Amino acid sequence: MSVRRMLTALVGSVLVCGGVGLAQAQSPSSKGTTKPAAAAKPEAAAAGGVEPTLIGQFGTWGAYTATPNGKKVCFALAKPSSSKTNPQNRPRDPAYAFVSTRPAEKVTNEVSIMIGYTLKPGSESTLEVGGASYAMYTQGDGLWIKNAAEEERMVDAMRKSADVTVKGVSAKGTETTDTFSLKGLAQALDRLAQDCRR
Repeated sequence: MSVRRMLTALVGSVLVCGGVGLAQAQSPSSKGTTKPAAAAKPEAAAAGGVEPTLIGQFGTWGAYTATPNGKKVCFALAKPSSSKTNPQNRPRDPAYAFVSTRPAEKVTNEVSIMIGYTLKPGSESTLEVGGASYAMYTQGDGLWIKNAAEEERMVDAMRKSADVTVKGVSAKGTETTDTFSLKGLAQALDRLAQDCRR
């Protein structure tokens, strides 16, 4: 299974059954509210039959673990704090930022953005954090850093900054700007580093 499909399936599982973590982060009154696990079955099957487990909510970032196909995956996930489209009010699916670790593949703190629409093929996208701009390559509805050698520096900047801005262009030419709060990301990554050692 491709990393993109796996992340999409894991996010789907989080939203359908584990969305409580994201909901609780935004509305404290939603304690104990869960959606039926049966609704998550198609997404969980796509993720190797394993639903993600919320291990902690840190600010706007949820820290999750899952074991699709017997391989442990740990990830921090957040929704944008603000989104803009040009032209305005263009419809799109929700966007999410991930920072994932996959020990079996020796991948640590890989940043990816599920942008909520199909990106324009060959278009340039950027992630701006801590006064620096990073070129992102696009595939389908996902963004990843173009120069992997810069990823550690980018994640370090994300740990220390207040927010990150992601810009992209849809296949239909709509320009988007999403801003993600980084409140709690450093704590979520620290917790995942502990959990993902096992």
